[in-house]
Amino acid sequence: MEAGICASVWSFFKFLPFFFALLLLGIIKGALFGPWAWLVMTIGISVLVLGLWPMHVIWTYYCIIRTKMVGPVVKLLLLIAVTVILALWLVIGVMGSILAGLAYGFLAPVMATFDAVGEGKEKPLVHCFLDGTWSTITGSCTVVRDVKDMLLYSYFSIMDEVRLHAPPGDKPYEIRLLHIPGAILAAACGLIVDAIMFTLISVYKFPVMLFKGWKRLIEDLVGREGPFLETACVPFAGLAILLWPFAVIGAFLASIICSIPFGAYAAVVVYQESSLFLGLSYVISSVSIFDEYTNDVLDMAPGSCFPRFKYRKHEASSHGGSLSRPTSFKDKHDGKKAPQRVTSFKSSFDEFNPFKLLDHLFVECKHYGKDLVSQGVITPKDIEGTKAGKASTGVLNVGLPAYVILKALLRSAKVNSDGLVLSDGSEITSDNRSKSKIFEWFFDPLMVIKDQIKAENFTEEEEAYLEKQVLLISDQNRVKDNLIRLPSLSERKQGEIDAFARRLQGITKSISRYPTAKRRFDILVKALSEELARTMGGNQSANGSQVRKIRSGIVRMLSQTSVGKTTGIQGDDQEAQLTSDGFTS
Repeated sequence: MEAGICASVWSFFKFLPFFFALLLLGIIKGALFGPWAWLVMTIGISVLVLGLWPMHVIWTYYCIIRTKMVGPVVKLLLLIAVTVILALWLVIGVMGSILAGLAYGFLAPVMATFDAVGEGKEKPLVHCFLDGTWSTITGSCTVVRDVKDMLLYSYFSIMDEVRLHAPPGDKPYEIRLLHIPGAILAAACGLIVDAIMFTLISVYKFPVMLFKGWKRLIEDLVGREGPFLETACVPFAGLAILLWPFAVIGAFLASIICSIPFGAYAAVVVYQESSLFLGLSYVISSVSIFDEYTNDVLDMAPGSCFPRFKYRKHEASSHGGSLSRPTSFKDKHDGKKAPQRVTSFKSSFDEFNPFKLLDHLFVECKHYGKDLVSQGVITPKDIEGTKAGKASTGVLNVGLPAYVILKALLRSAKVNSDGLVLSDGSEITSDNRSKSKIFEWFFDPLMVIKDQIKAENFTEEEEAYLEKQVLLISDQNRVKDNLIRLPSLSERKQGEIDAFARRLQGITKSISRYPTAKRRFDILVKALSEELARTMGGNQSANGSQVRKIRSGIVRMLSQTSVGKTTGIQGDDQEAQLTSDGFTS
């Protein structure tokens, strides 16, 4: 036992010079290339925010005024709220670009330096010096491009949906004016109380999070457990020890910022429950909820010293919610397993995070898209329309990604999987799925659709029909042209298939607004354009060869006719030449 401890301590001291050398190299690269990345991000994002702000103001007001989803009173309140948000957006956008540029310009070279010595890297010494240099500058340009896509494509897509979407039953949403004063009063009290109490609780628990985190990381480093289990991940975990105070500061600021939605939610409680008293009860209870949740996260004593009142008329709804104790933080007294150490720092990167899934989605889109282009299902009109930005809900933007997702759902339903089976055989389950709320918004509805598809037990003809409905945006003429045989469907079955297609297309349209999605779409369209050029080029070459053979035969046959017909023959020959040139051009 003592020999093992001594070996662990010795390996720790051997690791320190290696770690600090990489850290120093990363800091030097950050000092050299970070300012350029900071300039690119600060200037680029600030110009986008300031330049597009007038257009955002005009279009936001226009969409709110024209929308049919809400009534006049709600529109008035939205216009007031949007005015405040748009004014704050200028400050947040410019200041955020400055801070984001500083963070990216410093951290990107450091992380790239440590990643250069990761597992499977060839010539790590060369990559230690090269990685994080030019890639930091190009990465900052990519960030600016993604922000541009969000401020242009994603923004206008969302606002168009607000403007054009009709409410259920063609009855706009309206609010009860009687409860507006009480809701405003409760929200004001909530913002004041939560801002003060959340800050005090965060200040009290700041050193707890700092020293408990350091203690856990240092214990893992000495014992080569948790994130230090794999040698390739030791540099990253060592960097986590140094950067842990910044993570704690970030958590501290986030806890203060979250007091705003917590406090404002008191207005929702007052309106939903038609009671100012219950809204004020929520204001007091929200402090207890936040305190209890932070105790669970920091593995402190369960519960809270603050009172927690009933703020819902139905008791069950006031003690549920998203801040109930996470299962990963349940202790032994709950009858659950105690928190376990992470077995590998690398495994945390191997979970199916949203960006990794986006990569896989667009790889599959490229694979299936090339096949569909060669089959003639995806036409030049689809590609050119997407390039020109005219087909915001077209075959490539919505249909093809929805088609790929449907393939995965059908594959998962056939093998009776509890999760989602990808084409490479990997499976997304509740264990390895991303824990982010954004991911859950997309993943959970897909699991519901998968279970419904499994219950429907479609035939092969019905599956093919559903696939074409999803891909071709329910264009019945194109669906009929691209199916060998249309299945005989009852009205109920037809309605179910159409509902599946609309839901998948709606989910895909939401995915298209996700950060980095537009850039991936552009790469996909370029790849399909090249595939279309190759396909059409081969066809044109074959057609041109056939025309030339036919023309030569006609010329030989007609060359024996009288001289009086020569002029007509030459005219025909010229026309054939023009036709041949048209095919071969």
